[in-house]
Amino acid sequence: MMLAYVCLPGRGANDAFLADIAALLAGRLRLCGTVQTNIERANRRKCDMDLRILPHGPVLRISEDRGSAARGCTLDAGVLEEAVAAVQGRLDGAELMIVNKFGKQECEGRGFAPLIAEALGRGMPVLVGVNAQNLPHFETFAEGLAQPLAADAATVVEWCLGAAGQRHVA
Repeated sequence: MMLAYVCLPGRGANDAFLADIAALLAGRLRLCGTVQTNIERANRRKCDMDLRILPHGPVLRISEDRGSAARGCTLDAGVLEEAVAAVQGRLDGAELMIVNKFGKQECEGRGFAPLIAEALGRGMPVLVGVNAQNLPHFETFAEGLAQPLAADAATVVEWCLGAAGQRHVA
């Protein structure tokens, strides 16, 4: 199984890092998956979250605007499921899947969790962003088979290219 993850400290750090990785891999590998852009809003505690379906869109707003006093999760789970369906439609022909976040939905077995498993079952390498809070759930999901990667773009790109190359050899 070719599953790797990054776990960077700081709000939005995984999102920005994986978007950079996807940009570095564009044209080198056929990608599927998602990268996220977080848009800060003045006088708001929560940012807007836009998810770009790889390789070229569309971009889906996965956050609900619940007002300036909103607390807790603002994820629009319905739009997240639309993103999952869009990525599923792009699995054929892809060489690598990037999933921006193994979040609460995935911890509960929803969201991208089934699609990650499907991609791995097809022999496709998967790169995932995981925050420290969800890392224990991710490790349970991965059954100890996921490889942690350093927050170094060259290292991650090398893993992605190597994993995709191994897929073609196997």
